[in-house]
Amino acid sequence: MAREIGIVGAGGWGTALAKVLADKGERVTLWCHGVANFRELAEKRQNLTYLPGIMLPDNLVVTQTLKDALADKALVICAVPSHAVRAVFTAAAHQFDRQTLLLCGTKGLEEPTLQTMAELFGEILGAATRERHGFLSGPTFAIEVARGLPAAVTVASTSENVALSIQELLSTASLRVYTSLDVVGVQIGGVVKNVIAIAAGISDGLGLGQNARAALITRGLAEITRLAVRMGADPTTLAGLPGLGDLVLTCAGDLSRNRAVGLQIAAGKTLPEITASTRTVAEGVRNTRALHALAQRLAVEMPIVEQMYQVLYGAKRPAEAARDLMQRSLKPEVG
Repeated sequence: MAREIGIVGAGGWGTALAKVLADKGERVTLWCHGVANFRELAEKRQNLTYLPGIMLPDNLVVTQTLKDALADKALVICAVPSHAVRAVFTAAAHQFDRQTLLLCGTKGLEEPTLQTMAELFGEILGAATRERHGFLSGPTFAIEVARGLPAAVTVASTSENVALSIQELLSTASLRVYTSLDVVGVQIGGVVKNVIAIAAGISDGLGLGQNARAALITRGLAEITRLAVRMGADPTTLAGLPGLGDLVLTCAGDLSRNRAVGLQIAAGKTLPEITASTRTVAEGVRNTRALHALAQRLAVEMPIVEQMYQVLYGAKRPAEAARDLMQRSLKPEVG
């Protein structure tokens, strides 16, 4: 029997998940912000900005009314950017069925509170709803998921039953879903990897070679794990899909928006020039600022994040950042 599923946010990821679930036979309602985007989705049955060439199934309903995407749903998926989550879900909180499962597909921290999405949803929807919340992460490019190419992700929840329920709802022949009880680890992996990917793009753009990219990925994973563990995560989570898997894809994949930002910075473009030239803002640009503040608050050493903050917001030259990373004091790799 088909289930009612609402998806809030019609960017690339939200649209891809909507298509996958509609193709599976679920009844999907996709909420879209913006008149032009709504008309494009409703009339042309394509998301030309994010997923050109992907036709939406007839059983996928597009709406501009939040209530349509929230009321009487078995599952609601959040797919809006991290900076929009509070406004969108605060406005909709009174329409949210307290028995509905919530899956957050947004990767990021909120500025200026530095809250994770789990903390933010607990605040907005109430502590009593926390056990019905799930958090999705893993190495996925939306366009490949929408095309039905194989992918694997992880859903974390404080409730094993909720994680299992979402796993069953989300799984398809091409999308393999694993479960976890490590909500913090699954979220932090998806945040920090965006910043490391900007660094990888800068490294590639400067022609520093594949050795340098491998070093950035490996030491980036160390930074992710260090922060996540300080926040209460299981370090083994970061060796899996939400950590290492997502990090490798975002740092090396040609479809990575965060890596593309790094490439443009290495080519001499400024951050305002980059953000003005595209409608698709890479989460790593905001993540860098939030993670820099969080690392200082928690006294966690994150040298790659520090250098990316200085490049993006302190006018530091990319080559100088690379030099300073290489000339840090010598130390053991582990410990």
